[in-house]
Amino acid sequence: MDLFPTNWGNPRSEDVDNYNTYPVASHIAKVPHSVTQIAGYGHSNGHPTSHTQQPVVTGTSVLGIKYKGGVMMAADNLASYGSLARFRDVERLHQVADYTVIGASGDISDFQYVKHLLDSQMIKEYQADDGHTLATPNIYEYLWRVMYNRRSKMNPLWNTFVLGGVHKGESFLGAIDLKGTPYQSPSIATGFGSHLAQPILRKELETRGGEQNISEEDAVEILKKSMKVLFYRDARSMNKFQLAKITAEGVTISEPMSVETEWAFAEKIRGYGA
Repeated sequence: MDLFPTNWGNPRSEDVDNYNTYPVASHIAKVPHSVTQIAGYGHSNGHPTSHTQQPVVTGTSVLGIKYKGGVMMAADNLASYGSLARFRDVERLHQVADYTVIGASGDISDFQYVKHLLDSQMIKEYQADDGHTLATPNIYEYLWRVMYNRRSKMNPLWNTFVLGGVHKGESFLGAIDLKGTPYQSPSIATGFGSHLAQPILRKELETRGGEQNISEEDAVEILKKSMKVLFYRDARSMNKFQLAKITAEGVTISEPMSVETEWAFAEKIRGYGA
């Protein structure tokens, strides 16, 4: 007995599918040519060409700050499914080559795709075996072109990337958004951090007289302070994050850590709790 809905009863118009059953993988061969033309299916397997309309599983802020001798970056380990804190052990800081780290806000699957692109590029460089590897500015420009290319196809990668590294003794910190817009700065924050954490980072740089007056310990404390503020104020963040240190000696990405928080002040807020 044929239980497929479009085969129930006769007659049936080949140009109308009232049950919306096409395309179905097990019935691809039965898709009438007229249906593929009307529906505008772009592939031979009957499935339509589709672009991501909005990110699904997302990560929030990535922070970065230059200090004397290197760059320090931070990102929490939460990947949210909409407003659900779904995945709590996602690493959003990824080492590329010897002296570069990339951090990602936005869609996690697009970040995984970009990691694959970058790792494939690193393998090609290794196979060349000519003693050269891509430096941080090279990786930055490559990623810039990838993001702008996808934007130009009206199919952007739904991310904002932060790239930190050291090249020829100089610290490098830059960001690229989903439109392929690049910029560099002594401090960078993406997502909600661009509103809440960036003022903190800029104030610290200003009051201390620039990155050359910020030690590694200072950079760690500044980022921990900023991550605490984001945990208080950003509903898509969590109190579990990693720090990445990039210096001329190489890259170190910490184990997940947390900071002490204080919520007693909330009891004085009218409407809080019972």
